[in-house]
Amino acid sequence: MNQTISSYKDLLAWQRGVELSLNVYKATTAFPRAEKFGLVSQLRRAAVSIPSNIAEGYGRGKTNDYSRFLRIARGSLYEVETQLTIAEQLGFLCEQSFTELESIAKELGRILAGLIRSIESSNSHR
Repeated sequence: MNQTISSYKDLLAWQRGVELSLNVYKATTAFPRAEKFGLVSQLRRAAVSIPSNIAEGYGRGKTNDYSRFLRIARGSLYEVETQLTIAEQLGFLCEQSFTELESIAKELGRILAGLIRSIESSNSHR
């Protein structure tokens, strides 16, 4: 479990973020055409923002920046969870798709929380 992180791509948070993004893209293809510039666009942008912010924060090279970008990623995750709930309640997502996406999102939330704690804890010991 103690693997060396040599790139943001090695981060489980980034990997799960990409997985969530891909699954959001797939799920939103079945949304009504009228939602193309509404919920579909909003969901996709928020989902893509998660791994993008994880990567950008990692690339900044400073702990404070990294922590800030991880928190932005977590905010985008909360945005995705909210939008998925709305989509499910509007009937755009079947229960199974919603449950699968929600499961990935919850796992990602736990991973991000742990990563943020770890980064901020290591920074406070310097």
